[in-house]
Amino acid sequence: MFKRSLAVAALAVLAIFSVPAAANAAGYVPEGNVIVEGAPAPGAVVQVIFTEESFTPGENVSFTLSGENAAGATLASIRAVVNSQSLVKSATGTGAVTLDVTLPSDATGTYTTTATGLTSGRVGTAAITVAAVDAGAGSSNSDGGLASTGYNAPMLAIWAGAGALLLGIALVVVLGIVRRQRSAA
Repeated sequence: MFKRSLAVAALAVLAIFSVPAAANAAGYVPEGNVIVEGAPAPGAVVQVIFTEESFTPGENVSFTLSGENAAGATLASIRAVVNSQSLVKSATGTGAVTLDVTLPSDATGTYTTTATGLTSGRVGTAAITVAAVDAGAGSSNSDGGLASTGYNAPMLAIWAGAGALLLGIALVVVLGIVRRQRSAA
């Protein structure tokens, strides 16, 4: 009975690891083939580039942009009214394709561009993250970094104070020991 159970368990483990996962069945564009160029800022134009061999040469590629207020964005030259929009472009003879994304004037957060090859079924994604316009506002720091909220004393002064405190404690302990020895004698 034990051998039969062990054989069934071994077959189950083999079945799990020998059958490819569903995610491996679909074709994906490697992350190294996706490049986002440009400074993602409200109203800016950002290029999403899928390099050579990302898609089948000459195939139509469907692009979808989704994100907060994506209705205000423009894909190449198409403007839509919904919060996710699509555009179809043809890949070059090498399988590369480039998309110009004009971000909305009030862009904030992350926008996801998904490219799907209509013939090959290959899928590639690119994230465009726009920082909020007022991020860091109210900071009194002149170099544009984060505001200082802690104690700005030099570390040498802190260590010197801690050392003096330890020396004082050691002196009290030593004087107590000396006093006990003199009174015992």
